[in-house]
Amino acid sequence: MGVPLSGKTIVLGVTGSIAAFKAPHIVTRLVASGANVVVAMTANATRFIAPLTFETLSGNQVIVEMFPETKRGVRPVEEAVSGGERLRHIHLAEAADLAIIAPASANIIGKMATGVADDFLSTELMAMTCPVIVAPAMNVHMMESDAVTANVETLRARGVVIVEAETGRLASGAVGKGRLADTDAIVDLALEMLAPPQDLEGRSIVVTAGPTREALDPVRFIGNRSSGRMGYALAERAMARGATVTLVSGPTSLETPDGVTFIRVETTLEMRDAVMDAARDADLLVMAAAPADYAPVDASVEKIKKSAETLTVALERTPDILTTFAGTKRQGQGVVGFALETSDELAEGRKKLESKGLDLVVVNNPRDVGAGFDVETNVATIITRSGKELAPGLVTKVDLADIILSTTVDELGWESSDGA
Repeated sequence: MGVPLSGKTIVLGVTGSIAAFKAPHIVTRLVASGANVVVAMTANATRFIAPLTFETLSGNQVIVEMFPETKRGVRPVEEAVSGGERLRHIHLAEAADLAIIAPASANIIGKMATGVADDFLSTELMAMTCPVIVAPAMNVHMMESDAVTANVETLRARGVVIVEAETGRLASGAVGKGRLADTDAIVDLALEMLAPPQDLEGRSIVVTAGPTREALDPVRFIGNRSSGRMGYALAERAMARGATVTLVSGPTSLETPDGVTFIRVETTLEMRDAVMDAARDADLLVMAAAPADYAPVDASVEKIKKSAETLTVALERTPDILTTFAGTKRQGQGVVGFALETSDELAEGRKKLESKGLDLVVVNNPRDVGAGFDVETNVATIITRSGKELAPGLVTKVDLADIILSTTVDELGWESSDGA
């Protein structure tokens, strides 16, 4: 199985409690699970543990002040969450998939319950719409006070998930309820809330990604601008959802997702052969690659010299991988294709859906803002054989990958059947 929280951004709020020393373990486990973790600390929290500890573990800038300076060696929040020029508390709040406040002091619980926003963390929480986990930690008398009890119930009524404090010996020497809940239990709850469904468990999926290159001579080639990011995101998310994944990739600079069977190819012919072999017994082929449509008829065995003012090269069509696969497709096998168009996108997408015998086609236009080749986002419309059209708008390629996979599961009826 792939990393369950890959592509997820989690904000960890650390407040002024002696239990702050336990929070690094939360960061370590979340990062190991694939999450992008941004830590926000109150000023009092920094008296118990240094921000450098969290920056080292998360790789991201820790925020204490509303307008902090960027430090060398860690990613500023704007870069960590791929935003823009918006205020950083809004910027981070919109990017967060989950917030965890651990340890949560009586002060931050009171601010959350009564709508006080007088520092970065409280302002951040005010702007958030994502799920929030609060794990209180404080003296037993504070924990059992009418004010804290009422504030906790107010948060619970608003949908905040409360991880109850444990009973035991506290830092003050008193014995009672107030110890921070087990940090592994807090992380397990986050995994339960955010981890993808295992709706692809038992399924075998082949994903293609990136461009192909057709040699013109030993140093030049015909290709395209595909970065492979969409295909790699699909492979990673399919792994996270339980599938056995084979990734057939043209040349890219991307890291291979852990756990996939990886097949590197160069030419369209090599990709066709790899796909036909790998997808023979697969449940699903996701053709996210952008194979070159034409190749030189006769590639030069020597470097072509720059002598003439013009150069004429005869090109021939490369094999159409989807058409070839459609001719051998087994009953029940699913096929997802992509259609990159610069005009009449939906009409061309529907045409490809029918002509190639696809179950889904993902249509996009590289001219749309945020839908370029080597960017983290995409804008696409998903068209299904049953006639559904889904346009999620501007989303990250990781999020789009999950939307494509969920739509595929629904279209093929896999949610109601066991994996093959």
